[in-house]
Amino acid sequence: MNILHKWRFFRSGGFDQVRLEEGVDLKSLSELDPKLWAALSCPTSNLEFDSKTLEFIDTDKDGHIRVPEIVAATNWATSLLKQPGDLTKGSDTLPLSSINDSTPEGAAILASAKQILLNIDKNKELTISVEDTADLHKIFADTRFNGDGIIPSNTATDTDTQSVIEDIMTCVGAEEDRSGLPGVSEEKISQFFLEARAYSEWWQEAERDAANILLLGEETEAAKSAFDNIKVKINDYFTRCRLAEFDQRASEPLNPALTEYEALASKNLSTDSEQIVSLPIAKIEANKPLPLGAGINPAWISALTEFKNKVISPLLGDKENLSNEEWQQLCNRFSAHQAWLDVKRGAAVETLRIRRIRYILASGYQEKILSLIHEDKSLADASDAINSVEKLIRYHRDLFQLLNNFVSFRDFYTAQNKAIFQAGSLYLDGRSCDFCLRVTDVNKHSIMANLSGTYLAYCECQREGGNEKMIIAAAFTNGDADNLMVGRNGIFYDRKGQDWNATIVKIIEHPISVRQAFWYPYKRIGKMVGEQIEKMASAREKAVQDQATSGIVNTTQTTDTGKIPPVPFDVGKFAGIFAAIGLAIGAIGTAIASVITGFISLVWWQMPLAIVGLILLISGPSVLLAFLKLRKRNLAPLLDGNGWAVNTRAIINIPFGASLTQVATLPPGAQRSLTDPYAEKKSPWKSYFFIGLLLSSIAYLWHSGYLHQGIIEKLQNHFSINKSEKSAEIEIGPGAEAPVAPDSGAAAPNDSKTAAKGELEATAKSSEVVPTAQTVPASKPINR
Repeated sequence: MNILHKWRFFRSGGFDQVRLEEGVDLKSLSELDPKLWAALSCPTSNLEFDSKTLEFIDTDKDGHIRVPEIVAATNWATSLLKQPGDLTKGSDTLPLSSINDSTPEGAAILASAKQILLNIDKNKELTISVEDTADLHKIFADTRFNGDGIIPSNTATDTDTQSVIEDIMTCVGAEEDRSGLPGVSEEKISQFFLEARAYSEWWQEAERDAANILLLGEETEAAKSAFDNIKVKINDYFTRCRLAEFDQRASEPLNPALTEYEALASKNLSTDSEQIVSLPIAKIEANKPLPLGAGINPAWISALTEFKNKVISPLLGDKENLSNEEWQQLCNRFSAHQAWLDVKRGAAVETLRIRRIRYILASGYQEKILSLIHEDKSLADASDAINSVEKLIRYHRDLFQLLNNFVSFRDFYTAQNKAIFQAGSLYLDGRSCDFCLRVTDVNKHSIMANLSGTYLAYCECQREGGNEKMIIAAAFTNGDADNLMVGRNGIFYDRKGQDWNATIVKIIEHPISVRQAFWYPYKRIGKMVGEQIEKMASAREKAVQDQATSGIVNTTQTTDTGKIPPVPFDVGKFAGIFAAIGLAIGAIGTAIASVITGFISLVWWQMPLAIVGLILLISGPSVLLAFLKLRKRNLAPLLDGNGWAVNTRAIINIPFGASLTQVATLPPGAQRSLTDPYAEKKSPWKSYFFIGLLLSSIAYLWHSGYLHQGIIEKLQNHFSINKSEKSAEIEIGPGAEAPVAPDSGAAAPNDSKTAAKGELEATAKSSEVVPTAQTVPASKPINR
């Protein structure tokens, strides 16, 4: 009965993640429900992971790693190791004793690993590394057969076979052997001998009609080449001569004009000059044969001499001239040869010539070379195991790391290692962002990444002095965004420690921290006030400039047209202005008075609560909204935008997010001097202005009747009554009996308080009456 593996999980990022810690966990990976995997697919690019290992795992070569491929790789690696738990160590070297040789595949891999160490002069080593298998050329440099089905020329033991192999490579091309040398495969050998037989058969057709096709035997081909080189020019010559015979007046125009020679007089000429090559081969005259010696265009002397030696002399004998009839006879004799050339076969081996080809075909070299190929292929299993050795070494080193970034996101949610999708660290604005992703398409990625709720800055990175570029998406999860903007520069350090110049090209705005959200309303209000002041100042500056311009224009016009009488002073206009200013000051004063009066009327312990309540009223909604958003930051959209298929909702909460972005802090024990020689000097005018504003407000309240003797007495009585009540409570104590209530004839304290309160209210109401010159309230002094 199969016993199901007992899995262990840990919770991080808001979801349960499987713990892979022992070899039995890896052997049972196929039993784990894929719904519990952190990811279902990941790309083979833009990862900080060995690309060769990913190439081994990606068996279908589609550029993505999926669950079945991960399971297959894990099962294969655990079956070839005596202790599957060795995979969890991630060691760079594989001990030979760890290979499970109890299976045929394991035994072949062990033998191949030993052979590799022997070939690279490390036969005494007990471990093998990736570097030992990296240079296949060195591994197979001294081996005659390596099992790849390709043999270099030095595989043959005799020089004649080596020469034939080199001829094959010359005619149909070579393939690279595992040793790095050029060689031939079975396909190349078959192609060569097929071409060779076709070429031989084609020559047999010519030999059967040698009188017409092979006019000069083996020299026919060279003669035909000389004939073709000059055929067009000789046809041109005899055609011109026939035109001159047709009409005597054509002789002069068909020859070069004097002006053409005059144009050549000022140039540097040679027999290769195009102007000379285009001239007729000889002087044009009616019924004139072609001279084969003197009177020939210098550009064609060499070609005509070769034609005379290879064609005319063998076929027509020694001649000084060539008539038109003889030329036509030569053309007819070469027509059969041309028809034979038009159906040429086996052109790939033509450079070897027919004698060499027939020698190779008759000597049985095809069978000799194929036997070497078959002998090489017989070692294919042992040689192919070299790839398996490299694959096992890479899995032994890298597979466990991939599992902790695919089956779970353990590397990302723990401080032990960085995740394979973390490209490096960005230093910018006094922070280091450790969560940076490589991005191929900014626009495509940003559409999905916007759903993550994370503040992202896309940066274009370039190495100093190089053309290599890349784009990263850096997550800012601590601090604030006041000084982050497109165009800012920073330095990006990749996982290899190389530095890149980074420039922000795009920003996706989301809350960064609760602290930022707390101060955000005040900063926004300050920014709004600053913008309004700036607008008012700009408008005022423009008005002054317009007024100055208008004054200059008016002055000029006055000078031209005469002096204009001044405008009389309008008392009503300025009285209205002053009244409006006074009304505005009164409204501001009333508002300030209301706030101050309400705040002063509070009990002392209520005052800090009022301040805290005001702060919560302003910052509370922003902080609450940011808190809810920060708790929902999601890793999945960021990776999905890069081609991943994340299988869960991986949360980046507030504490974990703060760990991904480090803010600049002074080192422990550091000393700091607070004396700044260039600090701005503090001006007392701000204090003076505040004191003056406070006194003006009090004076305005006193003058308007909001503050008077009755209000002051009311506040004094209020505080004295509270103080007396506290004193009475202290004198009575917790064990004393309650006092007996007075009889109905006596005035109750509450009644006296009510009476006093009514008296004060009456006084306050009377103070609101606008005084006149005839009546002045008794409780309010007249302020002059």
